[in-house]
Amino acid sequence: MPYIAHADHRVFYEIEGPADGAVYVMVNGLTQYASLWRPYVAALTAGGFRVATFDLLGQGHSDKPALFISQDDQVEILRALVAEFAGRPVFLAGISFGGLIALRYATRYPQTLTGLVAMSTFAELPPQLQLIGAALRNGLVLGGISYLQDLLLPMNLSDAWLGAHMADLDAIKRPGWLNNDVYALQNLMESFIGFTPLTPDLPQITVPTLILNGEFDFLTPRPLHETLRRGIPDSALVIVPRAYHAFTLERPGLTAMLLRKFAGEVAAGSFVGGGSIWIAPETDNGEVIAFPAGFDPMRALPVAPSTPLPAMPPLAASTS
Repeated sequence: MPYIAHADHRVFYEIEGPADGAVYVMVNGLTQYASLWRPYVAALTAGGFRVATFDLLGQGHSDKPALFISQDDQVEILRALVAEFAGRPVFLAGISFGGLIALRYATRYPQTLTGLVAMSTFAELPPQLQLIGAALRNGLVLGGISYLQDLLLPMNLSDAWLGAHMADLDAIKRPGWLNNDVYALQNLMESFIGFTPLTPDLPQITVPTLILNGEFDFLTPRPLHETLRRGIPDSALVIVPRAYHAFTLERPGLTAMLLRKFAGEVAAGSFVGGGSIWIAPETDNGEVIAFPAGFDPMRALPVAPSTPLPAMPPLAASTS
C-alpha cells in the first residue's frame, strides 16, 4: 500500500486514472474511509480524470494516533498529497468534516488548486451543530462505533434510501467499524476543541468553488452554506433536491456528474460563480437550472405540487 509520511505517522492513499488527466482529490467525512469513493473513482477516471483518495490521519488504513489529532496535521497531509500533482490542474473535493479540511487547505494554499468543491460542510460551529457534535461524541464514547452509526444513519440519509436498505444495514455498517477505531474517531471529534471560525478567511479562497448542499440537510443546513456562498468570492451554490447530508453516498451518479461538469466549466472558462445559486437535476443526466428570481433560497425549493390538493370539506353546522 502507498503511504504519505507525516511526522511519525503514515497516511494511506491511492491514485488511479490517466497520468495526464486533471486531478480530483477526494477528502472523507469524519466516519468515512477511502473505499467509499469507489463509484466516483470509476465515474471520474472514465471521464479522463486522475483521482486520489486517502484516509485521513485516524481513519481506515492510516495510522491512528492515541492522542489528539490536529486539523492542521490533516491540512499538511493534504498539502503533501496535492504536491504529487504539481503542474496538473487539481480539483479538491471534501464532504462534511472533509469539506472543512478542504476549506482550511484552500484558505492557505489556493495557488495549488484549480477548483474547490465543498459538500455538506461549514466554516462555523453554531449552537445547533455544537450540540449535535457533543451528542454524537457522547454516543461514540458510551456506545461505540456501532451506536454512533445508528445515530448518524437517520441524520444522513433519506427515508427512501433507508427503507430500501433496512434489511442490509448491519452489512452496510460493518466496514465502518472494521475500518475505524473508537479512540481515533474520538480524537478526530476532539479536534474541534478551541475551534476558530473560518469565515474571516473565506475571501482567501481565490479559486472557483462549487458548494453542494442537500435540500433537506439536517446536520449542515442552508445557513451554513450561505456563509460559504457569501464568503468565497468566486463561488456557486448548487442545491441538490430531496437530498440529505450524505448525498455523496446516496446519489453518487448525480454528484459525479456535477463534479465533472464543474471541472469542465472551469477548464473552459465558463464557470458562473459570483455567489450564484442553482438547483441540481433530480436525475443523473438532467440539467442544472438557475434558482428562480423572486424566491428565498434560504427556504425550501420553489417546486409546484405535482397534483392539486383536494378541497377542504365544508364545516359541519354547529349544534350547540
